[in-house]
Amino acid sequence: MLAKRIIPCLDIKDGQTVKGINFVNIKSVGDPVELGALYAEQGADELVFLDITATHEGRKTFVELVKRIARELNIPFTVGGGISELRDADALLCAGADKISINSSAVRNPNLIDEMAQHFGSQFVVTAIDAKNYDGVWTVTVNGGRIPTDRELFSWAKEAENRGAGEILFTSMDHDGTKNGFANVELARMTGMLKIPVIASGGAGSMQHFRDVFTLGNADAGLAASIFHYREISIPDLKTYLRNNGITVR
Repeated sequence: MLAKRIIPCLDIKDGQTVKGINFVNIKSVGDPVELGALYAEQGADELVFLDITATHEGRKTFVELVKRIARELNIPFTVGGGISELRDADALLCAGADKISINSSAVRNPNLIDEMAQHFGSQFVVTAIDAKNYDGVWTVTVNGGRIPTDRELFSWAKEAENRGAGEILFTSMDHDGTKNGFANVELARMTGMLKIPVIASGGAGSMQHFRDVFTLGNADAGLAASIFHYREISIPDLKTYLRNNGITVR
């Protein structure tokens, strides 16, 4: 069995790490470079940096920030936000990012996944999906969860895989920031139908939630933000807990 990964997520707005609930009520929680270096030191397996307003405000992710992050980190990190063409991704990868994450731009132009995979390789391409349950239908949203689309979660995840995505990062907007646990039913369905790894996001509030997302949701990685930012759970303690519960971690 491949080791499960623990991935702190740093949402970036105006150069600062921020956190909200259900994608709103945003508050600043610190410098992304300092936080990233701290998590790397504590044993995080990877990091994800998402410019959460880049698409909405029509901005590109700051390449300079990625260069600063790359100078300080010794673990892989993924960058997303405002990536809509090959040259955006190329600039970020050249700046030191290990993977790029595309979300709204891929929904609007699915061929972008094919282009990214063919140009850089699938291992560099993460397709992020923000979805919300509307009357029993898991609907893909864009622009940081602001706009629902006509895409259905599971069919879109499968299409992204078929187009060459190397990983899926699924965030349940219904669970995001609530600390009530991950969307394990949906994750189990998704991991059961895909061959590529699935990163679970949205809802982590306790160590048991990580155990559940790996055993019930069958996720390959668990991503969280506020519980790490606010020091509610430490990464070394979490990994010890998971090992004690029979889960292989790095």
